This record gives sequence, C-alpha cells and structure tokens, in this order.
Amino acid sequence: MKIAVLGTGEVGRRLATKLASLGHEVAIGSRTADNAEAVKWAGEYGGGHGTFAGVAGPAELVVNATGGLVSLAVLRSVGADRLRGKVLLDVSNGLDFSEGFPPKVVTPDGASVAEQLQHAFSETRVVKSLNTMTNTVMVEPGRVPGHHNVFLSGDDEDAKAVVAGLLGSFGWAPDRILDLGDLTSARATEQLVQLWLRLYGMLGTGDFNFSVVTAPAPAA
Repeated sequence: MKIAVLGTGEVGRRLATKLASLGHEVAIGSRTADNAEAVKWAGEYGGGHGTFAGVAGPAELVVNATGGLVSLAVLRSVGADRLRGKVLLDVSNGLDFSEGFPPKVVTPDGASVAEQLQHAFSETRVVKSLNTMTNTVMVEPGRVPGHHNVFLSGDDEDAKAVVAGLLGSFGWAPDRILDLGDLTSARATEQLVQLWLRLYGMLGTGDFNFSVVTAPAPAA
C-alpha cells in the first residue's frame, strides 16, 4: 500500500519505519521537501520524502502524526482534493506545552481533533487510533505484557476495517482492538491522554498501556 506519514517527529518516524518494514511504500512528509529528519529517514529506510502535499497526493492512506494543534493547518496545506476518498489515520493529540509539563489537552470547540479534521474534510474518511500510548507501544504491543487495548473511532466502517488491518500487522490481536463507535468517541480517547501523561510522570516510562477488563457473564 502507498502510505504517506505526515510529521517527522518521533511518532511519525516510528510509524513510518514500522510500515516500511512491513513492505508498504512509505513517504514521510514535512513543511519543506528538504527537511533534515525526512531526508535522513528516507536514506536509512529506502522510503520517500517531500512536502505534506507532495507525499499525500499519490498515497492510498495518510497518517496524521503532526501535533494536534497544527494538524488542521497541515491538512489544509495538503488540500481537500488530495485527501478526497482516502483513509486518514489520525494519531494526534491536541497538546499545549506553553505552560510546561504536563501539557494541557486542547479540545477544539469541545470536540476532538479528529472531528475537527472530519468536519473540514468531509470527503476524507477519518479514523482515530493509537493516540492513547507511546509510539514504541503503538508498533510493538508486546513491549507491555498481558492484555491491553488499542481504541478505534470513526464514521466509516470500511475505513475502520483498513486501520484495524494495519493494527493487526503491528501485532495487535483482534480481541485487543476496541471499536468505540463513531468519531465522537475520539473525544474520550483524546481526553484519556491527560491520565496517560500523569501516569508517565509518576512511572517514569512510557512502556505501559490501558486494559479494559470485564467481569465474566453471570451463570444462567
């Protein structure tokens, strides 16, 4: 699959590296075509690089790994025509570090970043996932022993199935992928990041995750 990863930070590079290792044709995008991190990544892993718009245009699937506070501006620079009909996997969180750590989680108009993007690009199929864990656990769930979950939100069932397939290739077993329903459920997972940040500060490591455990059904 041709995949564009928007964002050259640690999350974007981690996801791009995993996707390339799985045989996908990956290009990493940034504001400028000669971004040093993108050029270095492409040289090491044999992928492509370019501007946000340049890599998104030919892609079949786009991963938004930019900061949630700038994601809308980034996608507007790509343009609706280049995103029309495509699956957009949004892993961003609206984190405001202006007052230090832990950052504030910003919710656009009381909604989520994912909903903001879907509203702006109505013909793009936005799916929210992977935003409730550190980037190493995203692509290697076995780093955390035992049962733990990754969440999925989106309005398009086919698009969610595509993303679920990618998650499976990362090592997420089907029973660990929890489909929370439509894209409004991304509000909950984006807010959950506030708890994740507190735990990170307390534990001193990002190698943890959330597990949803249910009681056994009562006997008939």
